[in-house]
Amino acid sequence: MNLQHERITQLCEALKLSFVGQSYGAAAQQAAKDEMAYSDFLEALLREEMAGRTVRKQTMMTRLAGFPAIKTLEQFNYDFAKGVKRSQIEELAGLGFIERNENVVLVGPSGVGKTHLAMALGYKATQAGIKTRFMTASDLLLTLTTAHAQNSLKTVMHRAIKAYRLLIIDEIGYLPMNREQANLFFQVIAALYEKGSLIVTSNLPFGQWDATFAQDATLTAALLDRLLHHAHIVPIAGESYRLKHQRQAGTVKGISVAKDG
Repeated sequence: MNLQHERITQLCEALKLSFVGQSYGAAAQQAAKDEMAYSDFLEALLREEMAGRTVRKQTMMTRLAGFPAIKTLEQFNYDFAKGVKRSQIEELAGLGFIERNENVVLVGPSGVGKTHLAMALGYKATQAGIKTRFMTASDLLLTLTTAHAQNSLKTVMHRAIKAYRLLIIDEIGYLPMNREQANLFFQVIAALYEKGSLIVTSNLPFGQWDATFAQDATLTAALLDRLLHHAHIVPIAGESYRLKHQRQAGTVKGISVAKDG
């Protein structure tokens, strides 16, 4: 590295142009070889900086989202998930629903791909630079009840809920809530109503949601009114994908026989 290259590297560090600094040496050699115009060389360096920053932001957004695994729409098995319209999912993948502060509600039995679709849409959002957070309903309730007990609910709502343009809540309906938990959950839905977007998954049809929300029909109706007002509902039917593969592998044969008996 010559003295000029060192000075350029130092200037890039000072100006926080780290990707220009990293690519300058190889780019300068290639530009000289190709007899590239100065303006084209400058544009190429700036494109490297932009591309590097985009990848870095995508990586940061994905990490902050807290996905338990990375799932993509390309991996989703439409042949297995009954009732899922590919055209509807492809439209949602355009992320216009987030721009319009709309919600996505994925409903169906366990193991049919609801969480996969929720995470895949969430991952798509992070790659577009949209601040996203994935939480199970149980983890969300633990966060809220702890904050409520510590008199920090307002702060937690601001940092853990309202700070995200897209909040994904997985597995609503698997665990019943007491009245305090149901009220706290309602506050989340109300806080994001027409101000942010939700993707939620549930194993229960809407008519049974009051069984989850402390048997409170009034609160459940108010919650569903806000959740579904601007919502894309994706019903999914079929057998559990995980159990199907377990049966094919023979690992749950005994369970199958016991049920048949």
